[in-house]
Amino acid sequence: MRDISVVFPKIAELNRKYGTLDRKLDHIDRRILDVLQREGRISIVDLAEKVNLTKTPCTERVRRLEREGAIQGYRAVIEPEFFGLNHLTLVHVIMSSTSHENLRAFSSAVQRIDEVETCMMIAGNFDFMLQIRTRDMGHFREVLGDKVSALPFVQQTNSFAVIENVKNTDTLPPGALSGY
Repeated sequence: MRDISVVFPKIAELNRKYGTLDRKLDHIDRRILDVLQREGRISIVDLAEKVNLTKTPCTERVRRLEREGAIQGYRAVIEPEFFGLNHLTLVHVIMSSTSHENLRAFSSAVQRIDEVETCMMIAGNFDFMLQIRTRDMGHFREVLGDKVSALPFVQQTNSFAVIENVKNTDTLPPGALSGY
């Protein structure tokens, strides 16, 4: 079994740094996180009201959660189709070799492909799964042929065009934060 700290030192660092975070969270912290993941633009006054705190303690808790890494950031969710990026494809990547060095090289290189929204290392019949967003099939073909196929140690790819995105969320399930 591979030592993940060798392949992905950043993940190992985060696990060491934040691995015990859930033991530091009380029910109010969890309620703050639950509200913020759904309503990232909520004012601190409204957040404090929802979690039954006053403004100052709520602000201190949010800052601590940010500092400790439970809150990774805030962002606007942009509709890709508004900008003509209507085509979504999943690509399974099989590598010619999965040594630590090769995995690192692939992982580093894939970061530079703007059209790759997500890259996941997978246990199974293939090594990585990419989610690629492009304008259309022609644009995808260019990205696959010119960029993905040129990544280090790529032996084979299998592509799956998404017909409809039935569910897409990046929030934790309701109640998940209270289960720890």
